[in-house]
Amino acid sequence: QVQLVESGGGLVQAGGSLRLSCAASGGTFSRYVMGWFRQAPGKERAFVAAISWSGGSTSYADSVKGRFTISTDNAKNTVHLQMNSLKPEDTAVYYCAHKGGGLVTDSAARFGSWGQGTQVTVSS
Repeated sequence: QVQLVESGGGLVQAGGSLRLSCAASGGTFSRYVMGWFRQAPGKERAFVAAISWSGGSTSYADSVKGRFTISTDNAKNTVHLQMNSLKPEDTAVYYCAHKGGGLVTDSAARFGSWGQGTQVTVSS
């Protein structure tokens, strides 16, 4: 079983930046996909971005394209989410997720391991 620990959340003004990190441990790390999802109060969990283990394949939600960048550091089993030009509507709890295999997907049901989440709050 893969354990995931997120860090880097916080409070930022609109237009600002934050960098989230997710450290993975346990399990095996051959081919896998790491993803970020978010859940705002009263809303369902939504896909943000995902990346293959090699970094060669990425996917982004339309709402974050051009503002967020996902990257992976395989040597450290860590995935990052650089968030720029943040908007109040980006406010949510952000969750890191892991799935085996190399197919990048935006489906939360495909991810088997989840972190506890980190709060991101963007003030207007």
